[in-house]
Amino acid sequence: MTEVPALAQIEGRLDARGLKVAIVAGRWNDFIIASLLRGAQAAWSRHGGAAGDLAVARVPGAFELPVAVKRFAASGRYHAVVAFGCVIRGDTPHFDYVAGEAAAGLMRAQLDSGVPCIFGVLTVDTVEQALERAATSRMNKGGEAMDVAIEMADLFRRVGA
Repeated sequence: MTEVPALAQIEGRLDARGLKVAIVAGRWNDFIIASLLRGAQAAWSRHGGAAGDLAVARVPGAFELPVAVKRFAASGRYHAVVAFGCVIRGDTPHFDYVAGEAAAGLMRAQLDSGVPCIFGVLTVDTVEQALERAATSRMNKGGEAMDVAIEMADLFRRVGA
């Protein structure tokens, strides 16, 4: 029986030391976004990120995220960019347009720049769902998004240019 050789595995680690990350956060539904930011900042610190290496920029809402994220990613100053927004379904199709275009735009920014652009936009049906996902005492999606940013940035650091 022929033995299959082990594959070299490259993974990013949750090691923020030496990384620079930008967060672009919408102001719409700020009572939710503020909690996502707290979770992200806690994760950044927990993984060794220096306070001066984390930038936070604010934009009006989720629809404006892609262009701002693309600008930060293209600047060459950041290893990753995290986008925070909160779109809550209402009685009109507005939710579908905003959430869909934010997702598509952030993916395009990531692919165009080659910099990890992390989708931290909550797309929920109710305020209660948003509060649950943003709670710093539970599953805070802000901290989870920062974990993804750090892991992807570290992976790219390991792979090199």
